[in-house]
Amino acid sequence: MSEKKKQSKDVKNVEKAKTDVKNIKEPTKDVKAKVKDVWSIINYPHLTEKSMNMVELENKLVFIVSKDADKSEIKEAIETEFGVKVQWVRTEITTRGQKKAYVKISPEFSAADIASKLGMI
Repeated sequence: MSEKKKQSKDVKNVEKAKTDVKNIKEPTKDVKAKVKDVWSIINYPHLTEKSMNMVELENKLVFIVSKDADKSEIKEAIETEFGVKVQWVRTEITTRGQKKAYVKISPEFSAADIASKLGMI
C-alpha cells in the first residue's frame, strides 16, 4: 500500500473518531439524581419554633436543601435516608436565597421520630 493511501485511511479514522465523540449523549436527569449523595441534596434540618410545631402537629419536616435539587430528588433522598414514605414536597426560596423544603410524611410514619434521630427534639 502506498504512503498516500495509508495517510488517507488514518485521516478518515481520526475523523470518524471525532464524530463518534460528538454523538455521545449526556446522561439523563434520572441518572444524575441517582449519582448524588443524599446529604448533598439535604443541607440541614430547619430548626425554628414554627418548624417544630409542624413536626408535632402536622407530621411535616422542614429542611434547607441544595438550590439545584428538585422535588423528586428531595423526596427520594428523604425516603432512602430515613426509610419513610413521603406524601408531598413543597419548596420555596427564602429572602436569604436558600431553598427550603416542606416535607409531608405519610400518616403511618412519625415526623417526630425522624426529628429525634436528627437531634431536633
